[in-house]
Amino acid sequence: MSDDIYSHDDARAVYRVIKDLELFEGQYFILPEGLANDSNKQEDQSLLDKKNKFIVSDAGKINHNQDEISDFLEIDVFRESICGCLNCELGSTRRNFVFGSGRHDADIMFVGEAPGEEEDRTGKPFVGPAGELLNKIIQAMHFTRNDVYVCNILKCRPPNNRDPRNAEIENCEPYLVRQIDLIRPRVICALGRFAAQTLLRSNESMARLRLATHSYKGIPVVATYHPAALLRNPQWKRPTWEDIKKVRRLCDGVEL
Repeated sequence: MSDDIYSHDDARAVYRVIKDLELFEGQYFILPEGLANDSNKQEDQSLLDKKNKFIVSDAGKINHNQDEISDFLEIDVFRESICGCLNCELGSTRRNFVFGSGRHDADIMFVGEAPGEEEDRTGKPFVGPAGELLNKIIQAMHFTRNDVYVCNILKCRPPNNRDPRNAEIENCEPYLVRQIDLIRPRVICALGRFAAQTLLRSNESMARLRLATHSYKGIPVVATYHPAALLRNPQWKRPTWEDIKKVRRLCDGVEL
């Protein structure tokens, strides 16, 4: 049989299927190095171009966009202004206020439910086992945590990781709204039912919310399962990966 019966597009399609299995079902396949490099060559270059946010002048100095500098300062000032919040009972039980982390001009914003024990201890979002899985998901998108922005609806941990209460969400949501206004992401990924229902003003289940692309103040929103839920229910990893591919596609048109 002729070697050229398979096209380059066929090879790339096979690569994507194998990579999906490798990322979310375990590394049972060894990918030919040449195929992987060839498939990612164009995408890697586009990512380099996208991440180059600065202009180097003839004098060798980096000229930052003034709006980016302004937003950077404003979001830090905002954080300092609310980190002592005592508007609900969680303010008196928390160890640390968990504001958010990542690029202050990120194209993708992940919004979860609330800090857990490790987040409360460190003051950083998604740093426990669920955070490790989120990191792997972000890496599968060909990004790093520094390329995206990650935060939660609530900024303080509910005792024993119980579900957020309506009053707590009402008190904390304005902080999230301001974060979104400052970061101006291209797409928001809502991680888990509480995050999705809060952003979308919906009581529908996650199974139904996943079926459509939604909008928040003109920003596309994709709802998917929380990484902690994936640790308990591995069968949800596959549909989650489909949601994540949609996030990347909405962000910059890249097909994973």
